[in-house]
Amino acid sequence: MPVGTLFVLATPLGNLSDLSARALEVLRGAPVVAAEDTRHSRRLLSAIDAHPDELVSYHAHSEPGRIAQLLAIVQGGRDLVLITDAGAPGVSDPGGELVAAAHEAGVPVVPIPGPSAVTTALQAAGLPADRYLFLGFLPRKGPERRARIAEVATSPWTVVLYEAAPRLVALLTDLEAAAGPGRTAVVARELTKLHEEIRRGDLAALRSHYEAAAPRGEITLVVAGRPAEEALRAAAPDTAEVERCVAAWLDAGESRREVARRVSAEFGMSRNDAYRLVMER
Repeated sequence: MPVGTLFVLATPLGNLSDLSARALEVLRGAPVVAAEDTRHSRRLLSAIDAHPDELVSYHAHSEPGRIAQLLAIVQGGRDLVLITDAGAPGVSDPGGELVAAAHEAGVPVVPIPGPSAVTTALQAAGLPADRYLFLGFLPRKGPERRARIAEVATSPWTVVLYEAAPRLVALLTDLEAAAGPGRTAVVARELTKLHEEIRRGDLAALRSHYEAAAPRGEITLVVAGRPAEEALRAAAPDTAEVERCVAAWLDAGESRREVARRVSAEFGMSRNDAYRLVMER
């Protein structure tokens, strides 16, 4: 028996007109649709006059055997369309594990491209997007959150994050502390919806604005990469500390050549610069 196909289909973020003609065709012809929230997706399907034989749930908290059940549908010869509440399955949404399992099982996987909050926010941000880092939702607390905040602050590339509206001010506050108040960022709120907002400014200004006017809705935050000159300043060794170490090592009787080698190794200086510094004492 020939197997069916797993279609991975992106749905609108908020504006139904963003659904492509190809996506409409696939959804209207789908015998089975797997959705993150069946109640939400039933409204979408009804609005586009799509009536699958089955609408089944597949979400982040689905039971372990759910993937096998969905694959059995496709292996039995029926096509299955995977959708989420909004945007692209697998992009900070359920889908990746099912798609991986489909590949392992030899099931054809066909992506149906469409709306994504990541690329939509980048389009409106005006920040470099030839290379960017997408981190989704950050951990809410603890060392994992601090590590991710530091990753955003030190990334040389534009960073895209998701955040819930009630936690936006806390995120902006943490980023301001780590990256500095002047780092440029863009809050893309309620993308493609009636109350869409694209607000660009530095982290301090954005934090101040949303402290005074609590945000609502779905939020994508785009943060500029760390400026090259800032990275160079951070990488430069502390001159006073280098000189203190040089003095201590020379006083301990080490040769100038050995001290220069240690300075180069421990402070990341070139051999020539380290030797020159030691010889000047």
